[in-house]
Amino acid sequence: MEKKANSRVHVLVIPYPSQGHINPMLQFSKRLSSKGLKATFATTVFISETMKPELLNSDIDFDTISDGCDKGGFLEVGSVDDYLVRLQTVGSKTLTELIIKHKNSPRPIDCILYDAFLPWVLDVAQQFGIVGIAFLTQACAVNYIYYYAHNGLLSLPISSSMTPIVIPGLPLLDLRDMPSFIYVAGSYPSYFELVLNQFSNIDKADFIVVNTFYKLEQEVVDSMSKVMTQPLLTIGPTIPSMYLDKRLENDKDYDLNLFKLDSTGTCWLTTKPPSSVVYVSFGSMANLTIDQMKELARGLKQTGFHFLWVVRSSELPKVPHGLIEEMGDKALIVTWIPQTEVLANEAIGCFFTHCGWNSTIEALCLGVPMVAMPQWTDQTTDAKLVEDVWKVGVRVNVREDGIVSGDEIERCIRQVMEGEQGIEMKRNAMKWKELAVEAVCEGGSSDRNIDELVSKILARCK
Repeated sequence: MEKKANSRVHVLVIPYPSQGHINPMLQFSKRLSSKGLKATFATTVFISETMKPELLNSDIDFDTISDGCDKGGFLEVGSVDDYLVRLQTVGSKTLTELIIKHKNSPRPIDCILYDAFLPWVLDVAQQFGIVGIAFLTQACAVNYIYYYAHNGLLSLPISSSMTPIVIPGLPLLDLRDMPSFIYVAGSYPSYFELVLNQFSNIDKADFIVVNTFYKLEQEVVDSMSKVMTQPLLTIGPTIPSMYLDKRLENDKDYDLNLFKLDSTGTCWLTTKPPSSVVYVSFGSMANLTIDQMKELARGLKQTGFHFLWVVRSSELPKVPHGLIEEMGDKALIVTWIPQTEVLANEAIGCFFTHCGWNSTIEALCLGVPMVAMPQWTDQTTDAKLVEDVWKVGVRVNVREDGIVSGDEIERCIRQVMEGEQGIEMKRNAMKWKELAVEAVCEGGSSDRNIDELVSKILARCK
């Protein structure tokens, strides 16, 4: 554990209430704590009761706000739009109550670190004169595209005749490389509004931090920094310290999971040769069609490689009947798994992924090449970066009916697992792994940025 610098300043951390947003902010809270700040992590009541953070042996304190859906979370309401309205209305009220509760304690809130998906948190913080730090959870490239869209610098909707799309610091982009809310015009309007509204008041934040590391996205970080009112501080990657610098004691796993972990996969991997297993996971939200699950199973079988496939309990009925019995010890299906532990296992040769940002950066940090099969939101842009910028993987081609064929899946897996191209992707993946470790080690770009942030918070909160 790093030497405590100052234990007086109290940072309240407010993530957007979903698995992929909770993990990076909790990991960053651990970093701030290791630098001497007191951190309190506030999830919604429903998520707190599901994840039981109070049972953790952690330097982080835990508290709650409400999204107005304390019994069932998002499922309590009929639409995304209704949920987001309730989250803001009830969240603002209960966050105010939480700040007042701490104000009358020996440790009042000095600073709020908030997920930029929740700009209303900054409004509440400023009512109390509290320092506000915006946390951008996604790749800087994706954030910059949304910044362009929010500020009218992209003319929407974009037609294929308007490509390539030119944004400073980014490669030339085709329409399919844009986030899905732009790529498929009119899709998920409430979520599109959510990601654009990150920038509605961000110019009023005291600091902005980004969940990436500088050398990974140097050009776009530099370009975006020039147009923001504050510099962007890259503070990532936000994965457990044991996989990076090993400076945080007992930081081996993500501590909060919405799904019950299954450890059989890690045991199964110990019986497999190095680089022989295809690891397949589509994260906590993706829902594949039955036809797509059938094609995925066919493609995996045709490769002849071992595969470990994460299929959430709600998705299990879509798995082709008899698949696991047919495959025997060649394959294993689990419902949820400690992903960093799996990706760090030498048996893994390839990660077949939806390219969510957490999954993408975990693979980069652990030197694992990828097959990208993006589904929605930022994943399409992440897949472009994986294939064409970082050159650590290949992206599947989708048929006109929206399905990726089993033959295409087999082709892409073989491209990553076999031959000269596969060797080159693995070499590039190991390069990014080394640079990720360098960023968070003492004196690295992210470590320096976190030190700078802490010193400025201390100065503001004197």
